[in-house]
Amino acid sequence: MTIAFLFVALFVLMAIGVPIAVSLGLSSAVTIMLFSQDSLQSLAIKLFATADHYTLLAIPFFLLAGAFMTSGGVARRLISFANASVGHIRGGLPIASVLACVLFAALSGSSPATVAAVGSIVIAGMVRSGYTRRFATGVVCNAGTLGILIPPSIVMVVYAAATSTSVGKLFMAGVVPGVLLGLLLMVAIYVIARLKDMPAQPRASFGEWLTAARKSVWGLLLIVIILGGIYSGLFTPTEAAAVAAVYAAFVSLVVYRDIGLRECPRVLRDAGRLSVVLMFIIANAMLFAHVLTTEQIPQTITRWVVEQGFSPITFLLVLNVLLLVAGSFMEPSAIILILAPILFPIAMQLGIDPIHLGVIMVVNMEIGLLTPPTGLNLFVASAVTGQPLTTVIRAVAPWLILMFAFLMLVTYWPALSLGLPNWLGMP
Repeated sequence: MTIAFLFVALFVLMAIGVPIAVSLGLSSAVTIMLFSQDSLQSLAIKLFATADHYTLLAIPFFLLAGAFMTSGGVARRLISFANASVGHIRGGLPIASVLACVLFAALSGSSPATVAAVGSIVIAGMVRSGYTRRFATGVVCNAGTLGILIPPSIVMVVYAAATSTSVGKLFMAGVVPGVLLGLLLMVAIYVIARLKDMPAQPRASFGEWLTAARKSVWGLLLIVIILGGIYSGLFTPTEAAAVAAVYAAFVSLVVYRDIGLRECPRVLRDAGRLSVVLMFIIANAMLFAHVLTTEQIPQTITRWVVEQGFSPITFLLVLNVLLLVAGSFMEPSAIILILAPILFPIAMQLGIDPIHLGVIMVVNMEIGLLTPPTGLNLFVASAVTGQPLTTVIRAVAPWLILMFAFLMLVTYWPALSLGLPNWLGMP
């Protein structure tokens, strides 16, 4: 009865238009009042305890770094470097767009930010070069999902906080799948470009390539600082986020000078607004997880799954279906925080590695960003290009075949995610 009431209350509130964060907190509070021996004071304590979670401090810092990088000319310089590197290949401009998304994803940790920063520049450029707007939009919208798979990833930070797993190991587990997805997108573009005789850009001279590389080096260095600092032990992921924010501000204000001091309040305000919204969702989702734990709901569901004789293969298939459906209706961080406390003990009981589970959940969230009615990347691409949402959905749809195939690969080939962190001997 408690399980049924909690989830029915949550989905009814969301169905009538109550914001996700409020739905999570309100359904938790009502469930405690009606069914639990626990007191409402425990909810208040849990709400404030969320603010003390050290791992979650990385989120506002990564958002601030992404805001400076997006407002400055970092994205434009990364695109120029990518175009100088692969633009001469058949279909080179969309391939360069994917490469730019890979590089920017390693700076921002956010898929919508990647689509906005890269798409606002390259989609118009691809149209001028002879590509259809629909093709250009589909490429950037899909490549933008790499923002939550390639480290640093805000969604990975949320998963690590919800399950008490290692952020550093989770970041490293996302490297190979993220690079592989980028390569798969590039190969698919090349094949389509050869079949449809799409244009290629003039080959850049070595001097032009060197100039583009030199201009983009300050942005590329941030990748080295974040990942190198974490895996050398110089600082923790949270400290890396703080360093990234300071470095991004320095590059945008002092090195590139694309923004001035007068624009800093706007950048800080934008990053602060996103941080408050996300942290409010996380705080209420933590309340929801607290009720789940207090009422022994994950343990009850785990026992039921074990009694049904689910194998790991069957469980992962059901898991993917559940996450794909949820991803079509909810924001990734909220899904992680609601479902991870339930799915985590089941996965542990079935012998599924928690890091592997985290990567599977993130890839499902990538697809959720591309599926209506609430796919964030769809709305961002629509805003950037000025196209109707229905047109963007049609542009993205063919690429979902590749995304589903990649999901199956990640799900049933654990070594793809675990190989690199295991090879590095990460605990």
